[in-house]
Amino acid sequence: MASRITFIGAGNMAGAIIGGIVDNGYPASAITATAPSDEYLAPMRERFGIHTSTDNAEAVRDADIVVLAVKPQIMRDVCEGLRDVLQARRPLVISVAAGLTADTLQAWMGGNLALVRCMPNTPSLVGAGAAGLFATAEVSVEQRDQASELLEAVGLVEWVEEEGLLDAVTAVSGSAPAYFFLMFEAMEEAGVKLGLPAETARRLAIQTALGAARMAQNSEFTPDRLKRNVMSPGGTTERAIEHLEQAGLRQALADAMDACATRAREMADELGQR
Repeated sequence: MASRITFIGAGNMAGAIIGGIVDNGYPASAITATAPSDEYLAPMRERFGIHTSTDNAEAVRDADIVVLAVKPQIMRDVCEGLRDVLQARRPLVISVAAGLTADTLQAWMGGNLALVRCMPNTPSLVGAGAAGLFATAEVSVEQRDQASELLEAVGLVEWVEEEGLLDAVTAVSGSAPAYFFLMFEAMEEAGVKLGLPAETARRLAIQTALGAARMAQNSEFTPDRLKRNVMSPGGTTERAIEHLEQAGLRQALADAMDACATRAREMADELGQR
């Protein structure tokens, strides 16, 4: 019998995960999603055939897995409202909210629950996500496997053994789609200056990034080796790479990622004090 899963929140991330697991054969009858209004629930109910509710506590009462998928700013009220039923039921709890530490969530939920923190990213919406996961000591091997299975439905899963490393995950993958979107934007602008129509430059840049990512994912070689395979001595690619290196691309990216991780730590402190 499939574990009963309740999603608290029916936004984009919850919808992506639900769609992924249903498409992979998970029974819709074992899934419930909640939201304050049926306005958000009706489309998910009609699309996936899942159960829905506007009563969080009632939806959690028989759940084996609870996915907290609400905005960090309202998480405290949600968790405190679920404290009694979570302590009575003691399900696996998975939080996909950024910036809320396990200690903060445990305090709001009454403590000592099996808790997995997940740092997903927006490509999960198209089944190509990358997520970092951290489990508290209360999480069993079976529950860890359940969390992996759930998140692998929308992409790659990597576990970290120290919670603080989720800030690094935020910098490397959580926020990183925006880095690539910025690069697409810059390449489109440069292509236009070189004479290409904007739409042509955009399509070429995006498709090239997709192809490069697939090559890197499927190759036995490191990114450095793949880069060098494209670079002929004295050729066009070598000249372009030399300019990027001289312009400080590596350091700029490292500084940006450090700023991202620092802000993640700051947000954890700010949200934990609310």
